[in-house]
Amino acid sequence: MELPVELLREINEGRWPVRSSARDYPENCYIAPHSHRKHQLIYAVEGVMVVHCANSQWTVPPSRGIWMPCGQVHSIRCVGTVKMRSVFVRPDAALQLPDETRAVSISNLLSELILVSVGIRGPYDESSREGRIMQLILDELTILPTLPLQLPQPVDSRIKTICSTLQGDPGDRSTLAHWSARLDVDEKTIQRLFQKQTGLTFGQWRQQARLLLALERIAVGEKIIDVAGALGYDSPSAFATMFKKQFGRTPSHFFR
Repeated sequence: MELPVELLREINEGRWPVRSSARDYPENCYIAPHSHRKHQLIYAVEGVMVVHCANSQWTVPPSRGIWMPCGQVHSIRCVGTVKMRSVFVRPDAALQLPDETRAVSISNLLSELILVSVGIRGPYDESSREGRIMQLILDELTILPTLPLQLPQPVDSRIKTICSTLQGDPGDRSTLAHWSARLDVDEKTIQRLFQKQTGLTFGQWRQQARLLLALERIAVGEKIIDVAGALGYDSPSAFATMFKKQFGRTPSHFFR
């Protein structure tokens, strides 16, 4: 699916400093690669988004968001039905906005401001209620907390083979020794390439991939015991412990 031409034109050519929009997408919808001339905060009120940009992907669960700087080509895959709320910001509207793509936490205040701002249309006086709402949104955007929802993607074909296999079968327990024999590549070379191209070790990358896939599966209603088994964990408690270590909350509390 591509964004409507009228919406893209309004986003890219409008002179307003801040503008919000609301769009709902059906289950498994795919939004083709595109970019904007304005910064964008993509906020999932409901559903999970998997966002691809450059050599990375982010899994964004409900009530979280992703900050997308202007000019960055990105695509979005919707896991389940997604209720998306976006804030578009003119690059010169504020000086302290993030300059790189990142998954972010959305405060209760910012969430309410976004929901209200969706209904604001046309020019508004900066001193009006509408203007103060938009200014407060800008203030909140400068302090967005970053979340560990990123999965860097390698460019080396051998490492990409490992990563695509693990994402297709997250329960795969193949060790570095197994991959070394399968690809005819030294174990140290595999580890070095993982570290250089993703910033993570082989083990760290596999764990992050599993946890982000867990977010997708739990969000669409799968039971935690089934998710833990499918992702290769020995028990639901082992999965819950690793999940809490990474995200600060147990799986059952993360989506509340």
